[in-house]
Amino acid sequence: MTTPPNLAGTKPAMRPARPEFSSGPCAKRPGWTPENLRNAVLGRSHRSKLGKARLKEAIDRTREVLEVPDDFLIGIVPGSDTGAVEMAMWSMLGARPVQLLAFESFGKDWVTDVTKQLKIDAEILDAPYGELPDLAKVRPDADLVFTWNGTTSGVRVPNADFIAAEREGIVICDATSAAFAQDLDWSKLDVVTFSWQKALGGEGAHGVLILSPRAVARLESYTPAWPMPKLFRMTKGGKVTLDLFEGATINTPSMLAVEDAVDALKWAASIGGLAEMKRRADSNLGVLESWAQKTGWVSFLAEDPAIRSNTSVCLKVVDPKITSLSEDAQADFAKKLAALLEKEGVALDVGGYRDAPPGLRIWCGATVDSSDLDALTPWLDWAFAVTASELTAA
Repeated sequence: MTTPPNLAGTKPAMRPARPEFSSGPCAKRPGWTPENLRNAVLGRSHRSKLGKARLKEAIDRTREVLEVPDDFLIGIVPGSDTGAVEMAMWSMLGARPVQLLAFESFGKDWVTDVTKQLKIDAEILDAPYGELPDLAKVRPDADLVFTWNGTTSGVRVPNADFIAAEREGIVICDATSAAFAQDLDWSKLDVVTFSWQKALGGEGAHGVLILSPRAVARLESYTPAWPMPKLFRMTKGGKVTLDLFEGATINTPSMLAVEDAVDALKWAASIGGLAEMKRRADSNLGVLESWAQKTGWVSFLAEDPAIRSNTSVCLKVVDPKITSLSEDAQADFAKKLAALLEKEGVALDVGGYRDAPPGLRIWCGATVDSSDLDALTPWLDWAFAVTASELTAA
């Protein structure tokens, strides 16, 4: 067995100042305190002039920081990223053939929605965790649904070159763990969704839905065959309800969550906007890549650096003594490893996703400081040594 630098029993001297490395909800932005929410519009209707103004501010600041084109619509919707993706699929799919990319848990959820709930005979392009499907099979005449970044697999598409510029179909992109950390090619995307609790470190329950002019045209020219729940309705009288993209919402939003999102977006703009947020995420991934190169017991689930996520970084244990165990025993080892890190208070909520191969998942988005990842890596080695020694003793 490879022996990590920190032997079992020798705890590292430094601890991460902020041990929140969860992949959702993610770490709050540096310097965050509840005092940042003091201007939240509480005890007032979200439809009041003040309430709508704060919602519109969240939309406008999103456009600025995420560099969304002026002719795209941005709305705040219920149900987090899931709600935003399902609104788009229920409202737009069925007009032409559908393809779905499935290379992690949420992409597989969209497959279930489309094939089992909407009962569309879609083509599924899938791949094992850690890999991408054959993107050359994406058709310009079909609608496409895909995750830009696989939150549960640590895999991202490297770019949007696989999407035809002169496509006939629309492209629905679940970008929840890619937004504010990776380059989204707006010219190739028609629907983009994300949630505040990922890269912004915001609070949950709300999604953001961004529509291109092509997506709006689809909404206004196509009526699905199935019933449309109220929460999914974006048109009235054959036209898109523009109020939804100017600060109105379908249901009552949490104005505390809205204020928290505004605070995060102000912070993002203050540090240099999208370019600096991407740089911070890349730098954070770099800390783990440098450490993993020197560490014999761990590797990345996404072995190809070109498709490796810089936000939801998924690690697998590759030590031969662990990989020789049964799948259940490997999963148990990974759970014990994550539990020990949490017990020590150095890394919270870093267990791999329940449907993914056993391992660790460490959020590296812009709200995480590289110094905390620097402090974490010796603890990862220590925790592995302790957990492995307990396995040997047993």
